[in-house]
Amino acid sequence: MLEVKNFTKKYKNGKLAVDNISFTVKNGEIFGFLGPNGAGKSTTIKAIVGLIKKSSGDITIDNIMIEDNPLLYKSKFSYLADNPLLFEKYNGISYINFVADIYGVSKEDRDRRLNKYLDYFNIRESMVDDISSYSHGMKQRLAIIASLIHNPDLLILDEPMVGLDPKSSFNLKKIMRDRADRGKMVFFSTHMMEVAENICDRIAIISEGKIVAMGSLDDIKENLSEDKSLEEMFLELTDVK
Repeated sequence: MLEVKNFTKKYKNGKLAVDNISFTVKNGEIFGFLGPNGAGKSTTIKAIVGLIKKSSGDITIDNIMIEDNPLLYKSKFSYLADNPLLFEKYNGISYINFVADIYGVSKEDRDRRLNKYLDYFNIRESMVDDISSYSHGMKQRLAIIASLIHNPDLLILDEPMVGLDPKSSFNLKKIMRDRADRGKMVFFSTHMMEVAENICDRIAIISEGKIVAMGSLDDIKENLSEDKSLEEMFLELTDVK
């Protein structure tokens, strides 16, 4: 389980980016993290993966804190950034092998997983080409495969559908659902309300650094006494005009 408890991030300039938020992502669920630009989504994700330090609060994965055991903590998850930076002088297969070596993935396991995901994301023929020659969408697909190659307990995705073609987007959603059904965790941010509405078991909506709604879609509708779409409720809760 991923647990974020009383997390606050305040920058040196005094800006309060995230204000005392708490949530959990349970084994076997897809958890959507929604909010407008500047709401605190990326700040929260960067704190979870260890790219920025917390001002206060606790973040644990399976009761492990990054401060106590950084290697074990980081072995629990994969992180796909909204604009992933890849080693562009590598070709596709060298990059995947590099990532697999870091996580100690056996040749048998990496070959089996890679063979499956290359078909899912239609990138097989480009794996011998330098990454510098890839389109944005191809880089995104390669980064997704890299995030899956060690079969992490927790998959953290920041706007994962951006730049994907319809088939790749469909297959990524299928993978996310399959992982949750097998007891793993998926935590992702998105601006695509339809995607969140269709595949998330629970969601949290963050606005101006605070969580303004959390739970299943039905729970949120009941709490607000509203029978509206997620998009309509999102706009109301975040005061987006």
